[in-house]
Amino acid sequence: MNLETKYLGLDLKHPIIAGASPLPDDLDKVRALEDGGIAAITMYSLFEEQITQNSIGAEAHVGSYENSFAEAASYFPDVDLLERGVDNYLDQLVKVKAAVAVPVIGSLNGTREGEWVNYASLIESAGADALELNLYFLPTDMDESAAQLEDRCIRIVESVKARITVPLAVKLSPFFTALPHFAKRLAAAGADSLVCFNRFYQPDIDTEELDIRPMLDLSHSHELRMRLRWLAYLSGRIDAKLAVSGGVHTGIDAVKSLMAGADVVQIVSCLLINGPEQVKEMLDELQGWMQEKEYTSLDELRGCMNFLRCPDPDALERANYMRVLKSWRS
Repeated sequence: MNLETKYLGLDLKHPIIAGASPLPDDLDKVRALEDGGIAAITMYSLFEEQITQNSIGAEAHVGSYENSFAEAASYFPDVDLLERGVDNYLDQLVKVKAAVAVPVIGSLNGTREGEWVNYASLIESAGADALELNLYFLPTDMDESAAQLEDRCIRIVESVKARITVPLAVKLSPFFTALPHFAKRLAAAGADSLVCFNRFYQPDIDTEELDIRPMLDLSHSHELRMRLRWLAYLSGRIDAKLAVSGGVHTGIDAVKSLMAGADVVQIVSCLLINGPEQVKEMLDELQGWMQEKEYTSLDELRGCMNFLRCPDPDALERANYMRVLKSWRS
Protein backbone atom coordinates (compact mmCIF):
# COMPACT_ATOMS: atom_id res chain seq x y z
CA MET A 1 0.00 0.00 0.00
CA ASN A 2 1.41 3.36 -1.03
CA LEU A 3 1.18 6.02 1.69
CA GLU A 4 3.71 8.36 0.11
CA THR A 5 2.79 12.00 -0.28
CA LYS A 6 4.39 15.25 -1.35
CA TYR A 7 4.29 18.36 0.82
CA LEU A 8 6.29 21.59 0.59
CA GLY A 9 8.41 20.04 -2.12
CA LEU A 10 9.31 17.17 0.22
CA ASP A 11 8.79 13.51 -0.60
CA LEU A 12 7.31 12.03 2.57
CA LYS A 13 6.88 8.34 3.35
CA HIS A 14 3.40 9.00 4.73
CA PRO A 15 1.20 12.01 5.60
CA ILE A 16 1.64 12.16 9.39
CA ILE A 17 4.01 14.90 10.53
CA ALA A 18 4.71 16.58 13.86
CA GLY A 19 3.29 20.10 14.13
CA ALA A 20 4.99 22.99 15.88
CA SER A 21 5.49 22.25 19.58
CA PRO A 22 8.17 22.40 22.29
CA LEU A 23 9.20 18.80 21.51
CA PRO A 24 12.16 19.75 19.24
CA ASP A 25 13.83 21.50 22.18
CA ASP A 26 14.89 18.03 23.40
CA LEU A 27 17.05 16.03 20.99
CA ASP A 28 16.15 12.75 22.68
CA LYS A 29 12.48 13.44 22.00
CA VAL A 30 13.31 14.43 18.43
CA ARG A 31 15.06 11.10 17.87
CA ALA A 32 12.15 9.31 19.53
CA LEU A 33 9.77 10.94 17.05
CA GLU A 34 11.86 9.68 14.15
CA ASP A 35 12.14 6.22 15.69
CA GLY A 36 8.36 6.26 16.17
CA GLY A 37 7.91 6.74 12.44
CA ILE A 38 7.06 10.43 12.06
CA ALA A 39 7.42 11.63 8.45
CA ALA A 40 8.62 15.19 9.22
CA ILE A 41 9.12 17.47 12.22
CA THR A 42 8.09 21.11 12.61
CA MET A 43 10.16 23.26 14.95
CA TYR A 44 8.59 25.38 17.68
CA SER A 45 8.09 28.98 16.56
CA LEU A 46 10.57 31.81 16.55
CA PHE A 47 8.41 34.79 17.46
CA GLU A 48 8.53 38.24 15.96
CA GLU A 49 8.67 39.57 19.51
CA GLN A 50 11.82 37.59 20.26
CA ILE A 51 13.49 39.07 17.22
CA THR A 52 12.46 42.63 18.03
CA GLN A 53 13.31 42.18 21.71
CA ASN A 54 9.82 43.01 22.92
CA SER A 55 8.56 41.24 25.99
CA ILE A 56 5.66 38.83 25.59
CA GLY A 57 3.73 36.59 27.92
CA ALA A 58 5.36 33.22 27.50
CA GLU A 59 2.75 31.36 29.49
CA ALA A 60 0.04 32.27 27.00
CA HIS A 61 1.97 30.57 24.22
CA VAL A 62 3.73 27.65 25.85
CA GLY A 63 1.45 27.27 28.84
CA SER A 64 1.53 24.77 31.64
CA TYR A 65 0.02 21.38 30.82
CA GLU A 66 1.13 19.43 33.80
CA ASN A 67 -1.79 20.22 36.10
CA SER A 68 -4.37 18.84 33.67
CA PHE A 69 -2.38 16.37 31.60
CA ALA A 70 0.03 14.38 33.70
CA GLU A 71 0.92 12.18 30.72
CA ALA A 72 2.20 15.21 28.82
CA ALA A 73 4.21 16.86 31.59
CA SER A 74 7.49 15.17 30.78
CA TYR A 75 7.44 16.55 27.25
CA PHE A 76 7.86 20.16 28.29
CA PRO A 77 11.26 21.75 28.89
CA ASP A 78 12.12 23.56 32.11
CA VAL A 79 13.68 26.49 30.27
CA ASP A 80 11.30 29.08 28.84
CA LEU A 81 11.74 28.79 25.07
CA LEU A 82 10.50 32.30 24.48
CA GLU A 83 13.33 33.85 26.52
CA ARG A 84 16.18 32.10 24.77
CA GLY A 85 16.52 34.31 21.73
CA VAL A 86 17.26 33.99 18.06
CA ASP A 87 20.75 32.48 18.32
CA ASN A 88 19.55 29.65 20.52
CA TYR A 89 16.70 28.92 18.13
CA LEU A 90 19.02 28.71 15.14
CA ASP A 91 21.54 26.59 17.08
CA GLN A 92 18.80 24.16 18.08
CA LEU A 93 17.57 23.93 14.50
CA VAL A 94 21.09 22.98 13.39
CA LYS A 95 21.22 20.29 16.10
CA VAL A 96 17.79 18.90 15.21
CA LYS A 97 18.76 18.67 11.54
CA ALA A 98 21.91 16.77 12.50
CA ALA A 99 20.02 14.43 14.83
CA VAL A 100 17.42 13.09 12.38
CA ALA A 101 17.12 12.16 8.72
CA VAL A 102 13.47 13.19 8.29
CA PRO A 103 12.73 16.70 6.95
CA VAL A 104 12.69 19.53 9.49
CA ILE A 105 10.40 22.53 8.95
CA GLY A 106 11.25 25.84 10.58
CA SER A 107 8.54 27.97 12.15
CA LEU A 108 8.29 31.76 12.21
CA ASN A 109 5.47 33.56 14.01
CA GLY A 110 4.68 37.18 13.26
CA THR A 111 1.85 39.52 12.34
CA ARG A 112 3.35 42.98 11.78
CA GLU A 113 5.46 44.26 8.97
CA GLY A 114 9.07 44.86 9.89
CA GLU A 115 12.69 43.78 9.74
CA TRP A 116 11.94 40.54 11.58
CA VAL A 117 11.01 38.90 8.27
CA ASN A 118 14.71 38.95 7.32
CA TYR A 119 15.24 36.15 9.82
CA ALA A 120 13.40 33.79 7.51
CA SER A 121 16.61 33.49 5.51
CA LEU A 122 18.58 32.66 8.68
CA ILE A 123 16.20 29.80 9.42
CA GLU A 124 16.77 28.53 5.90
CA SER A 125 20.55 28.90 6.32
CA ALA A 126 20.39 26.89 9.55
CA GLY A 127 19.13 23.95 7.50
CA ALA A 128 15.34 24.09 7.50
CA ASP A 129 13.90 22.10 4.60
CA ALA A 130 10.88 24.43 4.50
CA LEU A 131 9.40 27.25 6.55
CA GLU A 132 6.01 27.57 8.22
CA LEU A 133 4.81 31.13 8.81
CA ASN A 134 2.22 31.26 11.56
CA LEU A 135 -0.08 34.28 11.23
CA TYR A 136 -1.31 34.09 14.84
CA PHE A 137 -3.00 37.25 16.04
CA LEU A 138 -6.20 38.70 17.43
CA PRO A 139 -7.65 41.58 15.37
CA THR A 140 -8.20 44.05 18.22
CA ASP A 141 -7.56 47.31 16.37
CA MET A 142 -10.96 48.93 15.90
CA ASP A 143 -9.59 51.19 13.17
CA GLU A 144 -8.26 48.36 10.98
CA SER A 145 -10.79 46.89 8.57
CA ALA A 146 -10.92 43.27 7.49
CA ALA A 147 -9.57 44.25 4.08
CA GLN A 148 -6.67 46.17 5.63
CA LEU A 149 -5.86 43.24 7.90
CA GLU A 150 -5.79 40.81 4.99
CA ASP A 151 -3.62 43.18 2.96
CA ARG A 152 -1.14 43.35 5.83
CA CYS A 153 -0.97 39.56 6.00
CA ILE A 154 -0.43 39.33 2.25
CA ARG A 155 2.46 41.83 2.43
CA ILE A 156 4.08 39.78 5.22
CA VAL A 157 3.78 36.58 3.20
CA GLU A 158 5.25 38.28 0.14
CA SER A 159 8.12 39.67 2.23
CA VAL A 160 8.96 36.32 3.78
CA LYS A 161 8.68 34.51 0.46
CA ALA A 162 11.09 36.99 -1.14
CA ARG A 163 13.77 36.10 1.41
CA ILE A 164 13.82 32.31 1.09
CA THR A 165 14.25 29.70 -1.59
CA VAL A 166 12.74 26.81 0.38
CA PRO A 167 8.96 26.24 0.21
CA LEU A 168 6.67 28.31 2.46
CA ALA A 169 3.62 27.16 4.39
CA VAL A 170 1.23 29.68 5.93
CA LYS A 171 -0.63 28.69 9.08
CA LEU A 172 -3.77 30.73 9.47
CA SER A 173 -6.91 31.23 11.49
CA PRO A 174 -10.36 30.06 10.34
CA PHE A 175 -11.94 33.39 11.29
CA PHE A 176 -11.31 35.48 8.19
CA THR A 177 -14.42 37.07 6.69
CA ALA A 178 -14.07 35.41 3.28
CA LEU A 179 -11.67 32.57 3.94
CA PRO A 180 -11.66 30.97 0.44
CA HIS A 181 -10.88 34.32 -1.20
CA PHE A 182 -8.12 35.03 1.33
CA ALA A 183 -6.70 31.52 0.84
CA LYS A 184 -6.56 32.17 -2.91
CA ARG A 185 -4.71 35.45 -2.28
CA LEU A 186 -2.21 33.71 0.01
CA ALA A 187 -1.44 31.14 -2.67
CA ALA A 188 -0.96 33.92 -5.23
CA ALA A 189 1.35 35.73 -2.77
CA GLY A 190 3.65 32.72 -2.62
CA ALA A 191 2.26 30.31 -0.05
CA ASP A 192 3.13 26.79 -1.21
CA SER A 193 0.87 25.31 1.46
CA LEU A 194 -1.86 26.42 3.84
CA VAL A 195 -2.10 24.95 7.33
CA CYS A 196 -5.67 24.84 8.66
CA PHE A 197 -5.69 26.05 11.40
CA ASN A 198 -3.88 27.58 14.36
CA ARG A 199 -5.70 27.40 17.70
CA PHE A 200 -6.50 30.47 19.79
CA TYR A 201 -5.69 29.99 23.45
CA GLN A 202 -8.62 31.46 25.35
CA PRO A 203 -7.83 33.03 28.75
CA ASP A 204 -10.14 32.60 31.71
CA ILE A 205 -10.98 34.95 34.58
CA ASP A 206 -9.82 34.04 38.07
CA THR A 207 -12.69 35.25 40.28
CA GLU A 208 -10.72 34.67 43.49
CA GLU A 209 -7.54 36.53 42.53
CA LEU A 210 -9.39 39.02 40.27
CA ASP A 211 -6.95 38.38 37.49
CA ILE A 212 -6.68 36.95 33.99
CA ARG A 213 -5.75 33.28 34.01
CA PRO A 214 -3.84 32.01 30.96
CA MET A 215 -5.25 28.69 29.73
CA LEU A 216 -3.90 26.24 27.21
CA ASP A 217 -5.84 23.06 26.47
CA LEU A 218 -4.85 20.19 24.25
CA SER A 219 -7.03 19.58 21.22
CA HIS A 220 -9.76 16.95 20.86
CA SER A 221 -11.03 15.08 17.81
CA HIS A 222 -14.27 17.09 17.71
CA GLU A 223 -12.22 20.17 16.75
CA LEU A 224 -11.43 18.48 13.46
CA ARG A 225 -14.92 19.05 12.06
CA MET A 226 -14.43 22.77 11.37
CA ARG A 227 -11.14 21.97 9.64
CA LEU A 228 -12.77 19.29 7.50
CA ARG A 229 -15.34 21.77 6.24
CA TRP A 230 -12.77 24.32 5.07
CA LEU A 231 -10.39 21.69 3.70
CA ALA A 232 -13.26 20.37 1.61
CA TYR A 233 -14.02 23.87 0.32
CA LEU A 234 -10.38 24.65 -0.53
CA SER A 235 -9.31 21.27 -1.90
CA GLY A 236 -8.65 21.44 -5.64
CA ARG A 237 -9.57 25.12 -5.83
CA ILE A 238 -6.32 26.85 -4.90
CA ASP A 239 -2.77 26.39 -6.12
CA ALA A 240 -1.34 25.25 -2.79
CA LYS A 241 -0.96 22.10 -0.76
CA LEU A 242 -3.16 21.69 2.32
CA ALA A 243 -2.26 20.58 5.83
CA VAL A 244 -4.64 20.05 8.73
CA SER A 245 -3.61 21.05 12.25
CA GLY A 246 -5.79 20.60 15.32
CA GLY A 247 -8.02 17.68 16.20
CA VAL A 248 -6.15 14.79 14.56
CA HIS A 249 -5.72 12.08 17.19
CA THR A 250 -6.46 8.79 15.43
CA GLY A 251 -5.96 7.06 12.12
CA ILE A 252 -9.62 7.65 11.31
CA ASP A 253 -9.13 11.37 11.96
CA ALA A 254 -6.33 11.21 9.39
CA VAL A 255 -8.63 9.37 6.95
CA LYS A 256 -11.26 12.08 7.25
CA SER A 257 -8.66 14.80 6.72
CA LEU A 258 -7.33 13.12 3.58
CA MET A 259 -10.84 12.58 2.22
CA ALA A 260 -11.52 16.30 2.71
CA GLY A 261 -8.37 17.14 0.73
CA ALA A 262 -5.41 17.35 3.11
CA ASP A 263 -1.98 16.45 1.78
CA VAL A 264 -0.59 15.92 5.30
CA VAL A 265 -1.89 15.92 8.86
CA GLN A 266 -0.05 17.63 11.70
CA ILE A 267 -0.22 16.07 15.14
CA VAL A 268 0.83 17.55 18.48
CA SER A 269 -1.65 16.91 21.28
CA CYS A 270 -1.83 13.16 20.72
CA LEU A 271 1.99 13.03 20.80
CA LEU A 272 2.04 14.93 24.07
CA ILE A 273 -0.51 12.58 25.62
CA ASN A 274 0.50 9.22 24.16
CA GLY A 275 4.08 9.68 23.02
CA PRO A 276 5.70 8.83 19.67
CA GLU A 277 4.11 5.37 19.71
CA GLN A 278 0.90 7.07 18.59
CA VAL A 279 2.33 7.47 15.08
CA LYS A 280 2.43 3.71 14.45
CA GLU A 281 -1.06 3.25 15.87
CA MET A 282 -2.40 5.93 13.54
CA LEU A 283 -0.61 4.45 10.52
CA ASP A 284 -1.91 0.96 11.31
CA GLU A 285 -5.46 2.30 11.58
CA LEU A 286 -5.09 4.32 8.37
CA GLN A 287 -3.71 1.35 6.43
CA GLY A 288 -6.34 -1.00 7.85
CA TRP A 289 -9.14 1.31 6.77
CA MET A 290 -7.67 1.77 3.30
CA GLN A 291 -7.27 -1.97 2.86
CA GLU A 292 -10.85 -2.61 3.96
CA LYS A 293 -12.17 0.02 1.53
CA GLU A 294 -9.80 -1.18 -1.23
CA TYR A 295 -7.76 2.01 -1.60
CA THR A 296 -4.22 1.34 -2.77
CA SER A 297 -2.76 4.85 -2.50
CA LEU A 298 -3.38 8.23 -0.92
CA ASP A 299 -3.91 9.74 -4.37
CA GLU A 300 -7.07 7.65 -4.72
CA LEU A 301 -8.30 8.75 -1.32
CA ARG A 302 -7.33 12.41 -1.20
CA GLY A 303 -10.15 14.85 -1.84
CA CYS A 304 -12.78 12.22 -2.53
CA MET A 305 -15.17 14.08 -0.20
CA ASN A 306 -14.32 17.65 -1.15
CA PHE A 307 -16.89 20.10 -2.46
CA LEU A 308 -15.69 19.85 -6.04
CA ARG A 309 -17.75 16.65 -6.08
CA CYS A 310 -20.81 18.80 -5.45
CA PRO A 311 -22.18 21.14 -8.17
CA ASP A 312 -23.49 23.68 -5.62
CA PRO A 313 -21.60 23.62 -2.28
CA ASP A 314 -23.62 26.50 -0.83
CA ALA A 315 -26.89 24.68 -1.46
CA LEU A 316 -25.47 21.51 0.06
CA GLU A 317 -24.34 23.39 3.15
CA ARG A 318 -27.77 25.00 3.56
CA ALA A 319 -29.50 21.65 3.06
CA ASN A 320 -27.29 20.00 5.68
CA TYR A 321 -27.91 22.91 8.05
CA MET A 322 -31.69 22.51 7.75
CA ARG A 323 -31.44 18.74 8.05
CA VAL A 324 -29.42 18.97 11.27
CA LEU A 325 -31.85 21.45 12.84
CA LYS A 326 -34.85 19.28 11.97
CA SER A 327 -33.17 16.10 13.19
CA TRP A 328 -33.00 17.21 16.84
CA ARG A 329 -35.17 15.27 19.24
CA SER A 330 -35.23 15.91 22.97
